[in-house]
Amino acid sequence: MPGADTDLLAEAARAAGKIATRYFKRDPQVWDKPGSQGPVTEADLAVDTMLRETLMAARPDYGWLSEETPDDQARLSSERVFIVDPIDGTRAFIEGNPTWSHSLAVAEDGKVTAAAVFLPMHDKLYLATRGSGATLNNLSMTVSGRDTLDDAEILAARPAMDPQHWKNAEVPRVKRQFRSSLAYRMALTAEGRKDAMLTLRATWEWDVAAGTLLIEEAGGIVTDRRGGALRFNNPTAQVDGVVAGGRAVQECLTQKLS
Repeated sequence: MPGADTDLLAEAARAAGKIATRYFKRDPQVWDKPGSQGPVTEADLAVDTMLRETLMAARPDYGWLSEETPDDQARLSSERVFIVDPIDGTRAFIEGNPTWSHSLAVAEDGKVTAAAVFLPMHDKLYLATRGSGATLNNLSMTVSGRDTLDDAEILAARPAMDPQHWKNAEVPRVKRQFRSSLAYRMALTAEGRKDAMLTLRATWEWDVAAGTLLIEEAGGIVTDRRGGALRFNNPTAQVDGVVAGGRAVQECLTQKLS
């Protein structure tokens, strides 16, 4: 079933791209979500509706967790659950920056088993099936083999490099870069184009579920900020930050975090 789920996610991700691109750079309606949860556009909602209808029709016994759908705790009793971010990087989408993505995953008993991350404006489709590897446009991916942390290329928001987050306030000497979409940060890490990524605040599952499997199946390591394993479909759909990359760099980062 995981392979069939990945095929389903791939098809749905491409369909999502067709919808979202109709709104991109065309002044879509934008609203601020309550509780300082950031912006949402009419494109997010249109994609969410299509994905929910399409995926749940194909797998009616799966649970559903999406950034743009009110949470239904019934998902907790489902053996398998879709975890979806209709548009990851909504701020980039609004700004006309093409580095937004669609992030789709299936989790079973807390672990992601199928994943798709699609960047329509770059025509990049990242896929992974547990136990079967990860691909970018049908070509196998492998994480970076870098074995030292100094000067490693790390994808992270600027606040993650504040001294307060690091033991003895010693910020590692890395080359920090940024992408708005967390799913894309994880995909670039899985691709080996970046050595690692991290986010240190409580992180919504839909932002990182698909990317977690991409990196793991590309040979990398993904943990929370404390070095613990990630589990998905939690009652509160968050994990305690994410640190991910090739083994050596990832382990160095988690060891240095306070």
